[in-house]
Amino acid sequence: MEILSAPGIAKPSQSPVYDPAAAAAFFESSGTAESVDAGKAFFVERQQRSFFAADDRMYFLQEGTVVISNGGKSIDTIKAGEIFGEMATITNSPRSATATAKTACRVIALNGKQFQKAIGKSPGFALLLMSIMIGRLRLTLARLTMMKSLPESTAGDKRRVFDDKTLDDIEHQLGNPALVRYNAGQTIISSGETGVLMYLPRTGRITITADGHTLENVGAGGVFGEMALVDRNTRAADAIAETDCALITVNRRQLLELLQAKPAFGLSLLNLLGQRLQAATIQLSK
Repeated sequence: MEILSAPGIAKPSQSPVYDPAAAAAFFESSGTAESVDAGKAFFVERQQRSFFAADDRMYFLQEGTVVISNGGKSIDTIKAGEIFGEMATITNSPRSATATAKTACRVIALNGKQFQKAIGKSPGFALLLMSIMIGRLRLTLARLTMMKSLPESTAGDKRRVFDDKTLDDIEHQLGNPALVRYNAGQTIISSGETGVLMYLPRTGRITITADGHTLENVGAGGVFGEMALVDRNTRAADAIAETDCALITVNRRQLLELLQAKPAFGLSLLNLLGQRLQAATIQLSK
């Protein structure tokens, strides 16, 4: 059984950003071809790494079907032309789910070092990976919402993605535009609206909420609003200025330019999305 969907939310491979041919070329540029028998696990949830266990690999599925499960429950089905296993590669963390070959499979695998090499050759590919992870995050959050199990953020959580020097570099790359300012209590984005900007706070604190739950508190160096900008879907949450704040705004054209010019920028966003997706996947198994 595939993960429950919700109206208006596409499966990752159906995203308008996703291109299976581009994904195949990316993996072929630095990866290793493998054949996997039916019933064999590619990786197992919460499995700790060791010197002999190369479980940081991500995969492009050329042939076959793979079942993704968590806590013994099937949460997704991967079909030919799709990518899976990217979270552990990008975030360098233990697996949050198990992937098992439902049928005999042919894949191209990329370990952490191979992925770094491939993204260096094709930095713009980060956008495609982000679209996949955002699609999975939307599906997971939709299921958590239906289960009334959305996770509550801790009050002090202000995950930082970029340091001040990197923010300075980003502003310079964008032509040093004026910061957009909001007063405490103002709504910055609303769920259901079209997303045309993502935001990088320089000062202040922003609260991200959905279905009455505080999902995240974003401070200086954080990021929010990137999901709708990448996959061109509607906003999944509200963002309210908890304090007065000053924000760098990035539109889609500028996002593409930053991904091409600064591969580290794309890797940082991928790592953030991986952490969010991993936390939501773990919550789904509780």
